[in-house]
Amino acid sequence: SGFKSLHPYRSGYFGAAVKLQPGYTAGVITSFYLSNNEEHPGNHDEIDIEFLGTTPGKPYTLQTNVYIRGSGDGNIIGREKKFHLWFDPTQDFHNYAIVWNPTEIIFLVDDVPIRRYQRKSDATFPLRPMWAYGSIWDASTWATEDGKYKADYNYQPFIGRYNNFKLGGCTADGPTTTSCQPPSASPSGATGLSQQQNSAMEWVLRNYLVYDYCQDPKRDHTQTPEC
Repeated sequence: SGFKSLHPYRSGYFGAAVKLQPGYTAGVITSFYLSNNEEHPGNHDEIDIEFLGTTPGKPYTLQTNVYIRGSGDGNIIGREKKFHLWFDPTQDFHNYAIVWNPTEIIFLVDDVPIRRYQRKSDATFPLRPMWAYGSIWDASTWATEDGKYKADYNYQPFIGRYNNFKLGGCTADGPTTTSCQPPSASPSGATGLSQQQNSAMEWVLRNYLVYDYCQDPKRDHTQTPEC
């Protein structure tokens, strides 16, 4: 099940507070993301925050991902970075957000930036309008430890709880005027992050990053020139 924003956006700040289900959730993904898959099936863009289901005693993994003109025939090039969190996301609601503007994408957890993806070329950056979505779904083939653990419906219902939505930005179906300024993740409004935000992100990367596609020796890095 899921939901979708009423409008497509060209840039914006997209946030929601999410509380995850405890216990056995292997194979089940709870997500908050931007996509234009319905507009461009087989050739879509996507910016993902995904919580990969888990087994009792193991932490949730937060996966961030960026797709550019991905195809539905198995040639999708994912740009995954995976994190463990510094809190238990099943105990309370926490805020997760995507800032997407023409120069960069920043992922935030409780206002702490965890990943910055910069526009280095048009070929490696999503530029077409996208809608905001939330969903919970069965991804047993790959979600938990590469598919080792599957969704077990003896543990249903699986519930993703969302509140405190924040959607603000430049809608693609509104008048194109200069009055709509793309958002900044920095409190100063400048491009990029403040010194304090950069220090916080370095702390996250040092302590909580568990997978980086650019560091994966099994990946073909000619496909990801931004690495």
